[in-house]
Amino acid sequence: MSGSSFGKLFVVTGFGESHGPAIGGIVDGCPPGLELAAADLQRDLDRRKPGQSRHTTQRRESDTVEILSGVFEGRTTGAPIGLLIRNEDQRSKDYSEIAERYRPGHADYTYDQKYGVRDYRGGGRSSARETAIRVAAGAIAKKYLAVRRGIVVRGYLSQLGPIRPQGFDWDQVERNPFFWPCAATVADLETYMDALRKEGNSIGAAVTVVASGMPTGLGEPIFDRLDADIAHALMSINAVKGVEIGAGFGCIEQKGTEHRDEMTPDGFLSNHAGGILGGISSGQDVIARIALKPTSSLRLPGRTINARGEATEVITTGRHDPCVGIRATPIAEAMLALVLMDHLLRQRAQNADARPPTPAISSAPRT
Repeated sequence: MSGSSFGKLFVVTGFGESHGPAIGGIVDGCPPGLELAAADLQRDLDRRKPGQSRHTTQRRESDTVEILSGVFEGRTTGAPIGLLIRNEDQRSKDYSEIAERYRPGHADYTYDQKYGVRDYRGGGRSSARETAIRVAAGAIAKKYLAVRRGIVVRGYLSQLGPIRPQGFDWDQVERNPFFWPCAATVADLETYMDALRKEGNSIGAAVTVVASGMPTGLGEPIFDRLDADIAHALMSINAVKGVEIGAGFGCIEQKGTEHRDEMTPDGFLSNHAGGILGGISSGQDVIARIALKPTSSLRLPGRTINARGEATEVITTGRHDPCVGIRATPIAEAMLALVLMDHLLRQRAQNADARPPTPAISSAPRT
């Protein structure tokens, strides 16, 4: 299957299916000498793993990661880093009813059309299960960015259905199962999700990711623009149907005098561009937002066709997230970190000797 690798200098290749024996990956291009242990990866994997609250799928996976290569005596060697996460809680029988039926809104139909064969157990390769390896690889990138360059990548759930935060506090994000930045409205999310689960339905969400401590100069000005690569990375996450950088679609209603990020010797006065100008990082926070669709795996009956093209009805059994956005924050963080890591190495390779004629100006607080 093509398209299972990402990056140019910091390259991640993943393998495995939802109900196979394991998922795994290779991270190639990590610089040597970085202190690295499985525990560095496990923190983000624990943030992503299923079954942590009643609001997510009840599949029980420890998501314990094994580092198979590329690390010696606690440091990266520059060799490919092999990662493995064993699947522990597959219930393939839950999917026997869809072996000959296509779930609307899923990849079942398109996989059969493309490959002529598909693994229907939990969606096989199309399952969000594969994102665990992205998170593990992203944790390596996040550590390098933070330790070597002072770049911090973090994210939060910025909308769940009709509910938006009424305040913002980074400290609150890790204190609730939603990655929600507003303590005052966590109870509203609980109530909404309880009613949704009782109804048997699902809902969409939005996740915002931010990279702070950014240097200037990352990104290429034409096809490999930093914002284009970020959009590519975030759009590759299961269920993502939209990506915004900075003001995003909000710029449609802005006038030029409002949208432009004016500069002073003391810094930028706003950040509607999301920290990227002409495809190149400005040194401000990089800000991106993704929209995730409601899952189509529902216990409510829906019309579809079977493998013979005949009209039928389908009810999806098994264990599913009623809102996939709840667990998407660590995945979005990982993909942003992978893009920044790749472009950091590319900038170092081509432009390490470049000397800007103008000093970098400081970044204003993000708006």
